[in-house]
Amino acid sequence: MKAAILGSPRLVSERPLQIVDVADPRVQSGHVLLRVRACGVCRTDLHIVEGELPPKQLRIIPGHQIVGEVVDGATSDLPIGSRVGVSWLNGTDGTCVYCRKGMENLCDSIVFTGYSVAGGYAEYALARNDFVFPLPASLDDLHAAPLLCAGIIGFRSLRVAGVEPGERVGLFGFGASAHLAIAVLRAWRCEVYVSTRGESHRRLADSLGATWVGSETEKPPVQLDRAVTFAPSGDVVIAALASLRKGGVVAINAIHLDRIPQFDYDSLLWGERQLRSVANMTRADARDFLELAAQIGLQPKVTVFSLDQANEALMAVKHDAVDGAAVIVP
Repeated sequence: MKAAILGSPRLVSERPLQIVDVADPRVQSGHVLLRVRACGVCRTDLHIVEGELPPKQLRIIPGHQIVGEVVDGATSDLPIGSRVGVSWLNGTDGTCVYCRKGMENLCDSIVFTGYSVAGGYAEYALARNDFVFPLPASLDDLHAAPLLCAGIIGFRSLRVAGVEPGERVGLFGFGASAHLAIAVLRAWRCEVYVSTRGESHRRLADSLGATWVGSETEKPPVQLDRAVTFAPSGDVVIAALASLRKGGVVAINAIHLDRIPQFDYDSLLWGERQLRSVANMTRADARDFLELAAQIGLQPKVTVFSLDQANEALMAVKHDAVDGAAVIVP
């Protein structure tokens, strides 16, 4: 099969992915073999490719927002031809204290798609059959792919922030994940306040129904009940915290953060304001979100790249050159 392989991490401007022919994956017990129909490009892929996350494999196929068709390893629940989604969470041990308490996203033996094991920048991919998600027919391949990480993790971020229907919610950064979260918030009748860099991102937020839109560290005109930060920047976290009412919550949706600047406790954190981090996702998050996405007719904005253009897709994500999500179609 054709695949995009990362050898050693380096800047995307140096074209770190090699598009090569490799052996087709062989089906294993407890797994399904998928023909990849589409794979979303995530900012986490960028952190892996550029080495901000330490390598787990000497050579890896990135990509963890996979829409695939079952071609081998079928089960009664997943017959040949089934269309399924694969996300960042590729497997857990199922026995640790976190797994037993429904917190499998914190499992110490967690396996990640496109990081620990080969991902979806390829024509075929393997996945554990208990960690794939049947996709509603109403979600086509291109528009389902970005939902499988950006969408699920954005949905989990809203849960971690404790968002209630009708609240004032800030989104700091407006890329692939935030432009899906705003649809959920609108369905929940929330007022949405967006602070983000880039004029095109601000226009997109406005077109999707944001109540107010400002620059990346600009303070919204009202105090917020909740906020979610999507940019891997500590400055943005502080800006979000400064926008909260007493008792409000900031959820940090970033697998990598540059730093947290020194800040004044009395004015920013006192008053039972809270900072929470978002770590991975659970299968329950995925199932709940995909059901909601189908109900509300969620249609992410996508830009399509071929597999040969995988480096260009990563470059576009790095430089915020796409509004919405980038999707690779082998």
